Amino acid sequence: MPVYTYEAMDQTTGAEVKDTIEAGTEAEAQALVRQKGFFVTKIAERGRDKKGKKKDKDKRRGGTGKRKKSFTLGGVKAKKLTTFTRQLSTLQDAGLPILRSLRILEGQAKPGALKNTLMGVIDDVEGGNTLSEAMAKQPKCFDNLYVNMVKAGEAGGALEVILQRLAEFKERAQSLKRKVQGAMIYPVAVIFVATAIVGFIMYWIIPKFKAIFDGFEIKLPQITVVLIETSNWVVNYWYLIPCIPFACWLFLKIVKKNKLGAFIVDKISLKIPLLGKIIEKSVVARTARTLGTLIASGVPILEALLIARDTSGNEVFVRAYQHIYTAIREGESMAVPLKETRVVDDMVVNMVDVGEETGALDNMLYKVADVYDEEVAVLVDGLISILEPMMVVVLGLIVGFIVIALFMPLIELLNKLS
Repeated sequence: MPVYTYEAMDQTTGAEVKDTIEAGTEAEAQALVRQKGFFVTKIAERGRDKKGKKKDKDKRRGGTGKRKKSFTLGGVKAKKLTTFTRQLSTLQDAGLPILRSLRILEGQAKPGALKNTLMGVIDDVEGGNTLSEAMAKQPKCFDNLYVNMVKAGEAGGALEVILQRLAEFKERAQSLKRKVQGAMIYPVAVIFVATAIVGFIMYWIIPKFKAIFDGFEIKLPQITVVLIETSNWVVNYWYLIPCIPFACWLFLKIVKKNKLGAFIVDKISLKIPLLGKIIEKSVVARTARTLGTLIASGVPILEALLIARDTSGNEVFVRAYQHIYTAIREGESMAVPLKETRVVDDMVVNMVDVGEETGALDNMLYKVADVYDEEVAVLVDGLISILEPMMVVVLGLIVGFIVIALFMPLIELLNKLS
């Protein structure tokens, strides 16, 4: 079995490790080294080729040679970016140079969008750009929030602290997203199965009953006529059924391309019972945490407000943050225009007011985000608890309608035959 010599870094202590390991392939060797808790920085197979020359399979991570990027579609997934941020924070906290940290992580990354992005960042940093400048050239991976926080960390000489805050910020966002997605799995699965069953009944069962009714030439009740016409539509135009939700989604996307249309759609979505509260509180939690993280990292308040505005994802809040931005630029405090926007309740306004007076605005915004995150979780649980009986009732009504519509002519047919 081939023997590989490797150089690595201990993730816990940051110490450099040099050793050998036996493995079938280089990939297996790297996997075994990683299992020991090390980051591989260099690995090579020990041995000689047929001409007697020493093999050189040196795979130095992030070498200066030109590396080939793999073909990818789309950007970097939030989960992978969160993991990368935490790993980069750990390496910086261990005292490694930023370029070496990036090379280590690029070497560990699997072929894909993140690896391609890191290759580009490494090349730009080697070319003399700062880390924030290099990341700004990769907008599909690093947004304005990420770039500005890294820029603030570089200016303040506390990049490892900023990366740690970024990692915590993204981990919290991922945690809330997973919680909401996990809660929605059950109702989505039930709705999908129920739709499939009803579709099967409409496509296969109802036409057979229609043939029976036509054979006996009985007058059908109106409810049965409606059911049969619905079944005929499903049989003739079944391919349009999956297109309906897609068409609705496409229509909303087109409408939201226009600022006025986006404002109207977002305003209506905030008025939906229970679901509107979930959307509102999740946006407040996200923007408050974003704003608090930026302020704590040393980003100027006006620039932080613009970034929070762009990350809100809701035109109602975009206009609210723009109003706050304009008011602060004209010399007002943040609490007064925030109250005027009426997008948050008085508790948030008072906490922001106290935070400005005490000079702890970032901490107050963190607390607001924590409170609203908890409220979102409670509201999601409440929504699920309401959806379950609602789905049972709706399915019961649909099945009851089908049964009544089919049995009424059957009863009339039996009476006619008797």
